[in-house]
Amino acid sequence: MESRRIEESIFKALMILSLTLVVGSLIFVVGIILWRGLPVLNIDMITKTGEGGYLLGKGGGILNAIVGSIYLAAGGTIIAFFLSIGIAFYLQKEYSGGSRLSRLTRFSLDILWGTPSIVYGVFGYVVLMYFHMRASLIGGIIVIALLEIPIMTRAMEEVLRMVPVELKETSYSLGATRFETTMKVVGKQALPGLLTGVLIAFGRGIGDAASILFTAGYTDRIPGSLFDAVGSLPLAIFFQLSNPSPQVQEKAYAAALILLIIVLAISLTTRLLARKYTRFIIK
Repeated sequence: MESRRIEESIFKALMILSLTLVVGSLIFVVGIILWRGLPVLNIDMITKTGEGGYLLGKGGGILNAIVGSIYLAAGGTIIAFFLSIGIAFYLQKEYSGGSRLSRLTRFSLDILWGTPSIVYGVFGYVVLMYFHMRASLIGGIIVIALLEIPIMTRAMEEVLRMVPVELKETSYSLGATRFETTMKVVGKQALPGLLTGVLIAFGRGIGDAASILFTAGYTDRIPGSLFDAVGSLPLAIFFQLSNPSPQVQEKAYAAALILLIIVLAISLTTRLLARKYTRFIIK
């Protein structure tokens, strides 16, 4: 009995320690960004584009990087969503029947999920070179989409798998087709979780630098077409921190703060939408 109490105390202490490390790390990172970024952040940074050398310390702002990041992440997430939702539904037992192809698909997605983002960037660069194309917005969007597909698909698959079988069977017994059951029963039941999966993938896409380093390029201008180079916040942060000037490095923290605010705003919006659609869930 005494040994059981000791084990419980040890595991409780480990859980508290783990929680403290995770929450403490988050508070530390956010605190550093706020401490270093707030004094530098000003209205010009978010309303002006770079004046031909902003990353080297010249005037202007990073509006081009803000807009570029939203273009890249939004475009990649939209493409990834339409591909991932179909794959996620196919991987359900009533569609694939647990076939060899479904098992191979899951295995491939797991490998792609663990693949470093720089590999996606190199792959995109090789493809662009093969077609004699330069770094551009469309190149970055495609690579971001490839990066997000395994994340979004696996998240969606798990959410769809959690939908009670009884709901599907009840729908079928009432004469609904498989398509109607998927759209009107399974889709509504899993909607909050699907939104969360999209958010996770979007956060990964908007914050990734390695995958777009060779495919999207960087420019001080807002892209006018899909074939123009595009700036992004992760690369702006990377280039500014690589600069030996302390004044330029300080601007990197302001850019990181802007990126943090964007991700937080998207997260809060998604949570509000998920809470709104939770009323469709049958508990």
